[in-house]
Amino acid sequence: MLMKTASQSLTEQLAGRFAERIRNRLLASGARLPSVRQCAQQQGVSASTVVAAYDQLVAQGLVQARKNRGFFVRDSSQNVAAALVEKSNSATKAIANTPVDATALIRGMFHQVSSKPQPGMGVFPSDWLETSFMTAAVRKVTSASALREFSLQYGEPMGDPGLRRSLSQKLGALNVNAVPGQIITTVGATHALDIVSRTLLRAGDCVMVEEPGWAVEFARLGALGMRILPVPRSAAGPDLAVMAQYCQLHQPKLFVSVSVFHNPTGYCLTPGSAHRVLQLASQHNFHIAEDDTYSHLAPEHATRLCALDGLQRTIYVSGFAKILAPGWRVGFMAAPPDLVERLLNTKLLATLTTPALLEKALAWCIDQGQLRRHAERIRTRLDAARGRSVKLALAHGCSFAAEPAGLFGWADTGVDTDALAQRMLDKGYLIAPGALFHAARQPSTLMRINFATTQEAVFWKVFARLRDGVK
Repeated sequence: MLMKTASQSLTEQLAGRFAERIRNRLLASGARLPSVRQCAQQQGVSASTVVAAYDQLVAQGLVQARKNRGFFVRDSSQNVAAALVEKSNSATKAIANTPVDATALIRGMFHQVSSKPQPGMGVFPSDWLETSFMTAAVRKVTSASALREFSLQYGEPMGDPGLRRSLSQKLGALNVNAVPGQIITTVGATHALDIVSRTLLRAGDCVMVEEPGWAVEFARLGALGMRILPVPRSAAGPDLAVMAQYCQLHQPKLFVSVSVFHNPTGYCLTPGSAHRVLQLASQHNFHIAEDDTYSHLAPEHATRLCALDGLQRTIYVSGFAKILAPGWRVGFMAAPPDLVERLLNTKLLATLTTPALLEKALAWCIDQGQLRRHAERIRTRLDAARGRSVKLALAHGCSFAAEPAGLFGWADTGVDTDALAQRMLDKGYLIAPGALFHAARQPSTLMRINFATTQEAVFWKVFARLRDGVK
């Protein structure tokens, strides 16, 4: 709650709270601020304090008043000047021209809103990822002579040969047959997807992307100037009729898909749907980027487009930040032979090479079986957490729009989760409202929850109390 101090009035504190959220993109452009009466009730202050705070935000160029409608966040491009002149040590306030819808979750990964477990985050809690073998792996590859060699020259453009051999064997277990020469390492899976986009697409090209889908992918493609064609995703797979219509009307160049443990629904692709998608790709001459970021959590026999296609029109993308080491940022792609050189050229233009030391350490973790055993422990722990989280969600009035599976749950709250998100922030919780997972932001009663961070009753009690206030 706000408390008057000698250095700051209640008005200044309230204006500062909203200003920080706007600059950190936790309030999207065009978002409506709570009404004066609602805000006064939520914050425990007088209506005159709220009016004065909103007037300050208007004066700062962050908010605009619309007659008889209320106060709204100004377009982010109009906020840039205000953000740049604001004297602050916070690096996030000087970042301009970034997509609003996706960056809140990313920023939350680096600038926690509180020390509480965060239900909207897309990563495992750090204590889940703590291991002893990663330290041993780094020691193994950093002898004095090896460290000198790594430091004084660039690594292999394609990536460390030993890691690519290990990845080739690992992919073979998934029935994705790729020789080391078809594998290129990257700075995480997101970097791999970016290389694919920059290689195969030009500004104005059409790209099919599953919806709901990963907020960062929508934002990233939009920033590159691509025309996004949202494809509804169901339990079986993408809506094939919609894809076929897009193919006839727009000749898309690429389809971006998460076949296994789709984010945010947790759906897994069926063989029949996969076969039809590949038929469309062949008939209409488009490529498929298959994002298998959650492969470490899924059974090896899960249906993957790349396994059925044999890496002809498909490009397999994955990484290790989710399961092993977020800070190592090691990802990779496996591509058709005729695309390898083009993809490599794009990588070289962006990053030259990737860190050989960490790639060699990762290869050791894979070859020694440490990664496999670690993933098994995480899966066991996640299964238990999912059971607790689902039980609590149902007990507190939520339902699930998709059968709970994998790391995320697609939960229906019954209220506008954009409005709920602002109330939850006041209590130190960053949630992922459903609007973030659509190409064009629209009101939604859904939210994505992380099962690993929503297994405690205290969060759900706060959630239920604030949700009831939104109704």
